[in-house]
Amino acid sequence: MSKSAAKKIQAIRGMNDLLPSDSPRWQFFETKVRQLMQRYGFDEIRTPIVEQTALFARSIGEVTDIVEKEMYTFEDRNGDSLTLRPEGTASCVRAAMEHGLLHNQTQRLWYQGPMFRHERPQKGRYRQFHQVGVETYGFEGPDIDAEVILISARLWKELGLFEHVTLELNSLGSAEARLAYREKLVAYFEQHREILDEDSQRRLISNPLRILDSKNPAMADMLNGAPQLMDHLDDESREHFEQLKAMLDAAGIPFVINPRLVRGLDYYCRTVFEWTTSALGSQGTVCAGGRYDGMVEQLGGKPTPAVGFAMGIERLILLLETLNLVPEEALGGCDVYLVPMDDSATVTALTLAEQLRSELPGLRLQLHCGGGSFKSRMKKADKSAATLAILLGEDELADQMATLKFLRDDREQQRVSQAALSSMLGELLAR
Repeated sequence: MSKSAAKKIQAIRGMNDLLPSDSPRWQFFETKVRQLMQRYGFDEIRTPIVEQTALFARSIGEVTDIVEKEMYTFEDRNGDSLTLRPEGTASCVRAAMEHGLLHNQTQRLWYQGPMFRHERPQKGRYRQFHQVGVETYGFEGPDIDAEVILISARLWKELGLFEHVTLELNSLGSAEARLAYREKLVAYFEQHREILDEDSQRRLISNPLRILDSKNPAMADMLNGAPQLMDHLDDESREHFEQLKAMLDAAGIPFVINPRLVRGLDYYCRTVFEWTTSALGSQGTVCAGGRYDGMVEQLGGKPTPAVGFAMGIERLILLLETLNLVPEEALGGCDVYLVPMDDSATVTALTLAEQLRSELPGLRLQLHCGGGSFKSRMKKADKSAATLAILLGEDELADQMATLKFLRDDREQQRVSQAALSSMLGELLAR
């Protein structure tokens, strides 16, 4: 087969390339997150993207949509069942247990990276998607629940998103209280079985709480009349929730109680929360989390209280773009484009570029490479989005000078000695 006839290989559907034009927005967001985590005293953890399938089946729950329908699972050459991680919490718990991070100590951890779910790609949701997550271990009280929520609230404020998101809260109570509630809920749904859609009838056996999360309008009235978990909480969980609400009130974080907020994963207990927005059209979740005190024990460790959240980066980048909240200076480009006006100036230009980068560490300088006519070199300087061009030609080389050309301002170009170039650039760029 000739090369021309060969079929072009394209990316897998729902697994997207991040192009140079997209990267600055991601870098802006990731820098904000990294700085915020450092300010709150959280440590970064990085886990493999492939884990044993049993990790997710045991932690997430075998009858959840993720495990039943969405995981990328395969057998390796040894016959072991492996899975591309669909979320970060289980991997974080596994790593913390494996390396002794939970033994008689508390942990505040965060991570970011790709996750994988085989679902129908749609705007802001993909088969390979990226999350930032926070996980804390060893803290029983509602103060850590509050701090985890406050971290996310501060991120929204620093990104300019706080006015565009709503915090929804609920409590799932203890496992015992939830079991008793589940029996009442199943009995209620059995009385209205004819209204349940096919998906809800399947969940009636496997995970009836998830029916409360249904968006089917034909079931809305029936769901509104369902027993509420909040009315069946154990005393300890109710007190925990009341204290959390008081802390959020004291911190000035508004919230709404959503009794139908149950989260889609089996491991949650007590506090659950979501940050939602309607700025992307229909209401969507941009961050979700809560308590999962039973997971460590479920995976073979000692009982360990835990609380955390995860947020989808693609959806947040889309939100920032929609609201035009990424500052212009964060969108990449360079400050200075250094142009050897002909090939005789190439070596001097190369060494001068390195000198300027050493003397001005924050300088974004691009050196023209690849030759070409002077006209084509200046076209590339203009296309670089730099505000200044430094020109080096025969005259400049002879006098150890450089010519500064202002690419975005209507100003006369200036000649300056190469020795004084870094100080002048520092002053110009500071303005």
